[in-house]
Amino acid sequence: MSVPDVPFFDGAAVEDAVTPGRALEAVRDAFIAYARSEWTMPPKVYVHAYPAGDFRAMPALGGGHALLKWVTSFPGNPAAGLPTVMGLVLVSDASNGVLRAVLDAGAVTALRTGAAAVLAAKTLGRSDARSAAVIGAGVNGRAAARTFLARGRAVALWDLDAERAHGVASELGADVAASREEALAADLLVTVTPGRKVLLAEGSLAPGQHASLMGADGPGKQEIAVEELARVRVFSDDWEQASHGGDIAHAVEAGVLERGDVTELGAVLTGAAEGRRSPEEATVFDSTGLAIQDLAIALAALERVDELDLPHFSL
Repeated sequence: MSVPDVPFFDGAAVEDAVTPGRALEAVRDAFIAYARSEWTMPPKVYVHAYPAGDFRAMPALGGGHALLKWVTSFPGNPAAGLPTVMGLVLVSDASNGVLRAVLDAGAVTALRTGAAAVLAAKTLGRSDARSAAVIGAGVNGRAAARTFLARGRAVALWDLDAERAHGVASELGADVAASREEALAADLLVTVTPGRKVLLAEGSLAPGQHASLMGADGPGKQEIAVEELARVRVFSDDWEQASHGGDIAHAVEAGVLERGDVTELGAVLTGAAEGRRSPEEATVFDSTGLAIQDLAIALAALERVDELDLPHFSL
């Protein structure tokens, strides 16, 4: 029996295959499956090339498939006309090891980042939240704004590069915040910055506000002050990963937060843990990006493999 040809999803094909709405649904199911130990995820491996960036190897197993994502994060790349995130996602059949598909990692990352940001805002934000904003109009910020819009919620963008913010807003049909301060005051806030500077100082978040912090996904990055994390209710995508490589890691190192102070989003989604406790509570979701989320997007793309005109290659 010969090994079948392997389809390749480039960035455009990933977006064609998986809508923002489908991505949010898939990522939600992945968080639940992981919380129930139905999906597994060994630790992410970082290969540091600081100060320029880093390489990451991310494995996961679930849904009858195994995944390996080899991806980069080089925040200075856009200045040289290169993507910040590049790499490949490999998906194999878990029953026999046959490679089922190869996908562009940047597009998969963007879809699952946008989905996780909005899923956390939807789950942890106030039920009467009115305004939403995304700070950072790069590839992943665009994905977060696109996911908000797909859910029928208006969203405002802000970026240090005003031209980029206006360009993305025009493309998506989003608004542009008049200032960074206006964006920071949104009921539902998503930050997708390089994480080189603290964006949310102590006292920044208002009562009832929610912030999904998507930028500080590795050692040395930080979007929120340790003192602010100590003041608000904190959630994470995965405690083990976030406590070593996310915003939470700085608070753990400072002795401000420990395991019992942080609730995982998957536990809230399964009903095993309490989410928002009152309209006045300020909540923060610290995202470091999980391989199970990438697997969820890859499997959603594979659902449509026969509908798309994809290139194939032989091993």
